[in-house]
This record gives sequence, C-alpha cells and structure tokens, in this order.
Amino acid sequence: MKVKHLFLTITLCFSVLASAQNVAKNANLQLKDGPIAEQFEFILKNSNKYQDYKVVKRVWIEKLQKNVADSINAVQKEFDAEIAKVATQQAEIDTLKADLAAVNQKIDNLNTEKDSISLLGLQLSKGTYQALMWGIVGVLAILWLFFAYKFKASNTITKEAKAKLTETENEFEEHRKRSLEREQQVRRKLQDEINKNKS
Repeated sequence: MKVKHLFLTITLCFSVLASAQNVAKNANLQLKDGPIAEQFEFILKNSNKYQDYKVVKRVWIEKLQKNVADSINAVQKEFDAEIAKVATQQAEIDTLKADLAAVNQKIDNLNTEKDSISLLGLQLSKGTYQALMWGIVGVLAILWLFFAYKFKASNTITKEAKAKLTETENEFEEHRKRSLEREQQVRRKLQDEINKNKS
C-alpha cells in the first residue's frame, strides 16, 4: 500500500512537473509570439497569487521586458522611418511647389508677352500699342492733310506766279518788239535825215 501510495505520489509529481514544463513552454511561446497586451494578460492569468499580490516568474518579467523593449525599438524604427519619409515627401512637395511657382511665373511672362508688344525695348499692351499706332497714323494723316493743303496753296501761288511771269514776259517781249520797232523807225528817220542833209 505504501508502495502504491509512493508510486501515486511520484506519478502525480511527474505529471505536475510535466504540466509546469508545458505551461512554461506555452508561456515562452505566448511571450515570444503574442502582442504585448496578450503577453501581459498571459502573465496576469498564469502567475501565482499571494494574498493581494501576484507572484510572477522573473524569467517571464525579463522576457516581457525584452519584448516590450523590442516592440518599442521596432515602433521607434518605424516612427523614424515615417519621419524620414515625411521629410522626404515634404522636400519633394517644396521642390514641386518651387517648380510650380517657376512654371506659373513663366506662364505669366508668356501671357504678358502674348498680350503685349515690345516697342523700343518697352513692353506695351496690345491696346496701348494699337492706340499709339492709331495716334501716329492720325498725326501723320493730319500732317499729310496740312502739307497737301500747303502744297496746293503753294502750287496755286506758283501757277499764278508762272502765269504772271508768262504774262510779264509776253508784255516784255511786246515792249521789246515795240522798242525795236521804234528804234528801227528812229534810225530810219535819222538815216533819212542824214541822207536829206547830204543831198
């Protein structure tokens, strides 16, 4: 009977040890693979109780501490990677904004050039250019009319002067002819008189 009892006790001890080892193996698996929240839950459930306290195996606490540190490091690496990614994206955004501003400036310049005309190095809007050109055309037309009027008036005066000159020349020619005729008559008379006096 004692042998049976001893055998039962030994068997019970072995089964308790085996189950403790299984729990420890499961604990290691749970502490290795599960999320941090599940690892805390596992420790709270599987720890022994002493009065109002929980008695936790040091190995579990160390494993949990390592897992938490690893998780924090992983989160920190992801956070740093995201920060670097955001900084890179921000730099790209700034570059794109600068490029967009340059393109917009070029578009504004092209629109200004399209809507304006360069005259003597000055950029004039098409409306101002047209007004200036029509103003110049108007001034030239007025000047042309003025000079045409002056030319016509001068031409009329010139024609009148030519007509008067022609008339004067004709009168002069007639006067000269008369003078010649008189002179010839006077010479004849003088010759006649000379001839009379000789005879």
